[in-house]
Amino acid sequence: MTDCLPIEPAAPQLRRNRQARIVWGGRTVTVGGDAPVRVQSMTNTDTVDAIGTAIQVKELALAGSELVRITVNTPEAAQQVPYIREQLDRMGIDVPLVGDFHYNGHRLLTDYPACAQALSKYRINPGNVGKGDKHDKQFGQMIEAAMRWDKAVRIGVNWGSLDQELLASLMDANSQRAEPWDARSVMYEALITSAIDSAHRAEAMGLKGDQIILSCKVSGVQDLISVYRELARRCDYALHLGLTEAGMGTKGTVASSVALGVLLQEGIGDTIRVSLTPQPGEARTQEVVIASEILQALGLRSFVPSVTACPGCGRTTSTTFQELAKQIDDYLRAQMPVWRQKYPGVEKMKVAVMGCIVNGPGESKHADIGISLPGTGEAPAAPVYIDGEKALTLRGDNIAGEFHQLVENYIEKRFGAPVPQTA
Repeated sequence: MTDCLPIEPAAPQLRRNRQARIVWGGRTVTVGGDAPVRVQSMTNTDTVDAIGTAIQVKELALAGSELVRITVNTPEAAQQVPYIREQLDRMGIDVPLVGDFHYNGHRLLTDYPACAQALSKYRINPGNVGKGDKHDKQFGQMIEAAMRWDKAVRIGVNWGSLDQELLASLMDANSQRAEPWDARSVMYEALITSAIDSAHRAEAMGLKGDQIILSCKVSGVQDLISVYRELARRCDYALHLGLTEAGMGTKGTVASSVALGVLLQEGIGDTIRVSLTPQPGEARTQEVVIASEILQALGLRSFVPSVTACPGCGRTTSTTFQELAKQIDDYLRAQMPVWRQKYPGVEKMKVAVMGCIVNGPGESKHADIGISLPGTGEAPAAPVYIDGEKALTLRGDNIAGEFHQLVENYIEKRFGAPVPQTA
């Protein structure tokens, strides 16, 4: 063994920035500071359909979304927001609603106070609040509504709708430099300046710093990393993180995972959203699952028991381990809305479903409960390991069903409430 220092396990950096608070109905969610990184999502229903929107919010919340954003773009939509909140409260869905405003938010928040009051947070895009003399006035009206109703605000800049007057001003200033920046660097500066200057303007009006969250969204991975590193360096506001218009399927999943993973590892990001375009027929909740998996993979949060399974090779001709791994994983996810209350700590459990003797026993020992199914040429037996020790061996035609029951028994025994002792 070489004489060197022990290798320390990698861990995300901690960014001790300003904490923001989101308040509604006597309840509070904290973002930033020492608070855990929060998962956010957004509905794609027509907000005028109050029942349909409330149902989708419920689905997203049960999947693990801790804040849900809804579109508020018309008077009709604004009128329905209180009813959506009412429906959620009736269903016991205690999740804050974020109103997404563009172009006419100043009017909607002013003309429909019940909407302004029912929302927990307002998303304001500085590039879409008005042009020229109207910009500051209409931005100010939205900040005044936030102060009146004690609401948090996300000042969300997006490079697809950047303040063109600000961009033109920065480009003019850049042309006067002895060594002008390239166009992309000016774009980065415009995003960051728009966000920070807007936050400072809001604070100057009287909005508290702990009611402000910033975001600067772009659709390129390297662009997002560059912008957020600089944004985090230049301010201490809580930051919402997301790759905008990430795309569909594998592309959107990989791009979001890479970009968010790099920044979260560096301690940047206090709320996250995976802006995934759903595949045809795919549930909206998939973006919540991916966001949760990113945080869990980095060791920042635990949402659902993890299932380790081998990819399969020529040693694993049977598909039994694949089917069992999926069955267990689907079962654990489906049960989590109930188990969060019934079995505290179960989200940290690790299950291993392996396909042959090469890595099966070792991985199973590292898990809380694991099984090593027989591969090609192996004896038709499946050893089960519980808490690192071989507990029993399963044989026969019902190995999958028996292991499923062992997992349920393990959860009940380890995470269930102790049985009261009778006299």
